[in-house]
Amino acid sequence: MKKLIKRPGRVAPKPARRAAMPAPEAKAPAVIDEAALLGDLRTLVQAARQRIATVAYSTQTLLCWHLGRRLSNEHLQGGRAAYGKQILVTVSRELTADYGRGFSYAEIARMIQFAQSFPDETIVVTLSQQLSWSHFHALLPIKDPLARDFYAEMCRIERWDVRTLRQKIGGMLYQRTALSKKPETVISAEIGKLRDGQMSPDTVFRDPYLLDLLGLKGAYSERDLESAILREIEGVLLELGAGFSFVARQKRMSVGKDDFYLDLLFFHRHLRRLIAVELKLESFQPAHVGQMELYLRWLDKHERAPGEESPIGLILCASADAEQVELLQLDAKSIRVSEYLTALPPLPLLRARLHQAIEHAREQAARRLPNAEDDE
Repeated sequence: MKKLIKRPGRVAPKPARRAAMPAPEAKAPAVIDEAALLGDLRTLVQAARQRIATVAYSTQTLLCWHLGRRLSNEHLQGGRAAYGKQILVTVSRELTADYGRGFSYAEIARMIQFAQSFPDETIVVTLSQQLSWSHFHALLPIKDPLARDFYAEMCRIERWDVRTLRQKIGGMLYQRTALSKKPETVISAEIGKLRDGQMSPDTVFRDPYLLDLLGLKGAYSERDLESAILREIEGVLLELGAGFSFVARQKRMSVGKDDFYLDLLFFHRHLRRLIAVELKLESFQPAHVGQMELYLRWLDKHERAPGEESPIGLILCASADAEQVELLQLDAKSIRVSEYLTALPPLPLLRARLHQAIEHAREQAARRLPNAEDDE
């Protein structure tokens, strides 16, 4: 009998010893820029506060308008003024007791005036996005509806604060624009364009410009005036109006064998045009027009960028004869002539001068009306 021999089974090979893997290095925590983080957070907070303030101001303004309209419609029409006055006293007393300050008799009366001065709710809604109730406080004393609408729209477009608005009204900005000298139908149409975001040269240029901030006294040259303007360029741009950007001083223009130098060159964002400014110490002379025409043609040929309108010229002079300026028909040549005042005159004198200019313009317009009717 054969002996069974038990063969040993195969011994499984021992697994090769793996090389020890180095432990992953721990990443250092990223360094946080605390200053940048805080800056971003402050920006978020301030933006939110601004949005809240805008909504609050708009809501307050619209509330004042609705209160004024309701009171005007209910109690001040149809010969009920005496009864309405007593109602206002009662309303003021009751609302003040319920809601605190802001409902005095004078304030209630101002709300009624507000609703009567701005009867179109759609316009009020648009204005209230930029103008606070304090802005309307400054606007309501203006008796001329066209002037009031002009200031309201310019305040909205140029984002004036209340102080700036009062300064513009006190400086008679509307009366100094070319627009104010146009017939009322034209003014109304231009204000309508402002509401649609369109700005014309007549709303941009003033006459006169008040440059008393330059501090020029005694004898001075055109170069002194130019240098002073550049020293106080921020204030001058505010007087010129929003949208002006400084481009160049003593802009060189080579025409044939001669070089010419334009005093100041600006660009107006709303008009999308270059504005050439010439400073004259003497009174306006018709020869100044030929010089400006040369500058405008050169700028139109060499400096006008694609998409821009043709350049406009502004001649700032010590004084100007309105009849001479009118006869030259400068509007067709895209040239404006304006006086500058380096010392602000007393308000009555300034008001008288501006009223004379307005009356002169109205007389000229009236003389042209019969001719226009004949042409039709």
